[in-house]
Amino acid sequence: MFWIYILKCRDGSYYIGHTDDIETRIAQHRRGEIPSCYTASRLPVELIHLEEIDQRRDALERERQLKRWSRAKKLALAEGKWASLRALARHKRRS
Repeated sequence: MFWIYILKCRDGSYYIGHTDDIETRIAQHRRGEIPSCYTASRLPVELIHLEEIDQRRDALERERQLKRWSRAKKLALAEGKWASLRALARHKRRS
């Protein structure tokens, strides 16, 4: 199993990553133990979204997809606002 996650950083920005050990990875982020990572200088971080995915390649693909999304779309996903997410997706296609 692999996990896609979204963290909200102290400065309000979002970090998207993937891992095969979610508990360890989130703990590492929270302690700032990944020195070259975006989150290390933006502590504390809060886990706001989590998805379970079977295959690593699918997890990487999903991570890349989410990283291309707008901030509003990421927030709608994290909050489970499916109607907003659909509307934001339709708006993007029309643009």
